[in-house]
Amino acid sequence: MNGHSFIEVRTIAQKKNNEKYEAILGAAVKVIGQAGYHNAPISKIAREAGVADGTVYLYFKNKEDILISILRETIGTIVDRIHDELNLGGGDAAESLRGLISIYFGTLGSNPDLAMFTQVHLRQSNAEMRKQIGDIIRPYYHIIDKIILMGIESGVFRESMDKRIARRMIFGTMDETVTAWILTGAKYDLESLIDPVYDVMVGGLRT
Repeated sequence: MNGHSFIEVRTIAQKKNNEKYEAILGAAVKVIGQAGYHNAPISKIAREAGVADGTVYLYFKNKEDILISILRETIGTIVDRIHDELNLGGGDAAESLRGLISIYFGTLGSNPDLAMFTQVHLRQSNAEMRKQIGDIIRPYYHIIDKIILMGIESGVFRESMDKRIARRMIFGTMDETVTAWILTGAKYDLESLIDPVYDVMVGGLRT
């Protein structure tokens, strides 16, 4: 690992608690978000983070590893907030759906650089990275599946619908809404779209 094999045994918790690790991730979000993936060398990220180039390699194998780490942190934050703030153990499925939209839009809407990173630059990744991205996003998909099942079991959502298509509809609608917001220059409040998006979604899911 570029002469830093000892880093492989470092736990994620240890890395998260390190200020330099967080600074590098924050700098990468800003630099890649503004300059693009191919115009963001490690040296530029290091300079923005206020660390030496070599310090970056103490925490990350390469730039691709930084990308994956940013996504892991972002999805992890969203998933943690969902578990903390929503009742997924039998609560109101429609209200949980609205909460899901609110947390997703709130997380990305508060950080346009992060939204540009996730919606545009992360999609320039190769096949191997796309597989890792799928693995990272899977817990988020499981939450959507759980909300759909909650709604069906409580009689709020239609039992006859295809659950996989419903999940794609929910995630795809949120994803495309964020993409449209960032590609138009983030000129409006993303969170102002929570209720309109919720209205369309729940209208298609309800019995």
